[in-house]
Amino acid sequence: MTVRAVLDLLPRPLDPVRSIKLKIGILVVVSETAGLAFFWWQIGWLPPRTSLTAIIVALLSSQVLAHGMTRPLREMTVAAQSMARGDYDRRVRATARDEVGMLAAAFNQMAADLAAADRQRRELVANVSHELRTPITALRAVLENVVDGVAEPDPATLQTALTQTERLGRLVTELLDLSRIDAGVLPLRRAWFPLAPLLAEAVAEAEVASAVGGRAVTFDVSVTPSGAKVFADQERLHQVVVNLVDNAVRHGPAGGLVRVVAVARPSGLVLEVHDQGPGIAPADRERVFERFGRGRRAGAEGGTDGGTGLGLAIARWVVDLHGGTIAVVDPPPGTAGSRIRVSLPVSA
Repeated sequence: MTVRAVLDLLPRPLDPVRSIKLKIGILVVVSETAGLAFFWWQIGWLPPRTSLTAIIVALLSSQVLAHGMTRPLREMTVAAQSMARGDYDRRVRATARDEVGMLAAAFNQMAADLAAADRQRRELVANVSHELRTPITALRAVLENVVDGVAEPDPATLQTALTQTERLGRLVTELLDLSRIDAGVLPLRRAWFPLAPLLAEAVAEAEVASAVGGRAVTFDVSVTPSGAKVFADQERLHQVVVNLVDNAVRHGPAGGLVRVVAVARPSGLVLEVHDQGPGIAPADRERVFERFGRGRRAGAEGGTDGGTGLGLAIARWVVDLHGGTIAVVDPPPGTAGSRIRVSLPVSA
């Protein structure tokens, strides 16, 4: 058993005292008294006035010196009370290099993290409210027109309603995925499986959605070698590919081409999705992988395409969980559009 463990087992007689300055004073008085008692026992008693003066001077000195030691603790108490009321702007002056200074620095970091989390929570609520309002408003308008007789319930009208309903369902699914991500309840189930069928399935889904949406995008899928296998969670990797292809379809021109290129190397898998859209501005290439981080397209005057802004965030989480990387890279020379590259290690 270590010395610290032994000390932790000892009683704490000063715990009921509510002031650390008073605790330091009591400590000084007790220490001085013990020292004087030992001195009297070994050598002889000093004059009472001298002993009392020494104790008083030691007590006053300890209170003066303890003021600077305890001030960060008082500031932390006030800041914690402010944080309980929702104010995360208070910080503690941390100049000491002792344990109290380390505690103050850790407290400031915690306050900054809480402030960022609170800001993200507010942005999440605002963005989700906006994303839900748009399809609900459109769906309500369609249904009101049908009920009022303004529009006939023909296939085109019903298709519009179905599109908005699917958009709502996609948003709810992505929000549920994010909640599971935060809770850490989505473990990976890795296994070896052929890559080509997974890409073909994901592209087939995108082709149907593209045709229904009137974009009629053409897809080109390339897998090298053709029988390449990958060690990953098949369901989650399928989710990554679907999100990347959907992103390319929405940002590319109608009737354009989306290329999906996968190359299996000894070091791992490299998967790229290219579109023929305006590309992603370099300043926004990191932001597009954040939640609701729909950066402006290169050359755009403003605004976004109306996507949920969650698909790429989920794709990044899945890739990170596999130990890989995902990033926006420059398109090949002489070509336009965006190019998102996923790299997964081959090791388990």
